[in-house]
Amino acid sequence: MKLYDQTAQKLKELIASGDISPQAIQQAVEERARAINPRTNAFLRFYDLPCTQHGSFRLPIGLKDNLSVKNQLVGCASRILEGYRAPYDAHVVERLLESGAILQGALNMDEFAFGSSTETSAFGSARNPWDTERVPGGSSGGSAAAVAAGQTIWALGSDTGGSIRQPASFCGIVGLKPTYGRISRYGLVAFGSSLDQIGPLTKDVTDSALLLNIISGFDPKDSTSANCPVPDYTQALTREIKGLRIGIPREYFIDGIQPEVLNAVQSAVKLLEKAGAQVKDISLAHTKYAVATYYILATAEASSNLARFDGVKYGRRAQSRSSGRPAIIDLYETTREQGFGDEAKRRIMLGTYVLSSGYYDAFYLRAQKVRTLIKKDFEQAFNEVDVIVSPTAPTTAFRLGEKINDPLSMYLSDIFTIPANLAGIPAISLPCGFDSNQMPVGLQMMASPFAEETLLRTAFAYEQATPWHTERARL
Repeated sequence: MKLYDQTAQKLKELIASGDISPQAIQQAVEERARAINPRTNAFLRFYDLPCTQHGSFRLPIGLKDNLSVKNQLVGCASRILEGYRAPYDAHVVERLLESGAILQGALNMDEFAFGSSTETSAFGSARNPWDTERVPGGSSGGSAAAVAAGQTIWALGSDTGGSIRQPASFCGIVGLKPTYGRISRYGLVAFGSSLDQIGPLTKDVTDSALLLNIISGFDPKDSTSANCPVPDYTQALTREIKGLRIGIPREYFIDGIQPEVLNAVQSAVKLLEKAGAQVKDISLAHTKYAVATYYILATAEASSNLARFDGVKYGRRAQSRSSGRPAIIDLYETTREQGFGDEAKRRIMLGTYVLSSGYYDAFYLRAQKVRTLIKKDFEQAFNEVDVIVSPTAPTTAFRLGEKINDPLSMYLSDIFTIPANLAGIPAISLPCGFDSNQMPVGLQMMASPFAEETLLRTAFAYEQATPWHTERARL
């Protein structure tokens, strides 16, 4: 038995029965992680932390490099945060440590989560374990690749416009973006504060429910954290979906979708219908504005959030170029010029532009109004259906370098995932097949705010009726 290929639930059962020890699991996973990391580049660094002896989930977990672990380096895969150590634990890290989890290390990502392929990382792209010449998706590409390759049992990522779900789709695993506010963002280095949400990347839906149980809940340190009850999500995994109303949004089944993706998703819908779900065509009329709206709002928030990285308090401080400018201006400009990569600079400039005098009303304010319309589309849809089903991404994983010089094409990789972030609703991606190159296809499901139980129940019912979640990358 390859311990690193097992689910958290299976390993928990083996520990409980005395058949295996947490130490044996940790050793097997860490050996696997280090042995193949030169091929996946999923981990940027490994932690050397003492293991707790309490808690029921004494299993290895990887963390995206934008989550704070006290006294450990956190760099968002950027040069500008070189040498920066977190002064405190993120709230999700506190929850993990209370559960007994073993924190393995920091996982690769697009720089500051700006990307859909992990190619904007300052430390080289992570690679897809199904084909190392292809991207693992992004921005949580290292998290998805590590889980798919057996380098960790499960992982945490963050999702601002699809950054958990799209890499989960590309790597053939399960990725869940919870409702905005369900999980505290305290200790997450911010990209878009009104959009960001931390979530699990796991081998199957059961593990997603288990990890969601651990990290969910109110946190007074986060003003956007929702103070509402947290159910036991594993109780929702019943396989029973008879009478469940499933909506198929016509705007998500468009020209340009890879035919094999379309066929796999349509087959999944037929299977759900056969299991007793009621399938209905619906419209989300303002979907066509989602990408433009997102790249106004997200870049505006990124520009504001990244203003703090200027060489004074955090990370890298550039040497003065003696340009004749005031020393402080020279420090700011040189540090940011040297520290940020091209995509980070692009988004900062876009965000600064849309917030600038004379353009705020024309761009930012208008985008906020369109966001409201997109949110209302979902509210109306959920009066008619319980779950919305679509492809997670329009294609399977593309080749390294294929889109890196075409930002618009790269941005469109998230066309089906962005609306859920704008609306703040929960969404999940799970595997639903393979294309002719044996690359995974992802199925996306969305539900109304705080309806993660419905989402997980539907996803579990589909998963258990298909073999896709049992497949492992052959790296």
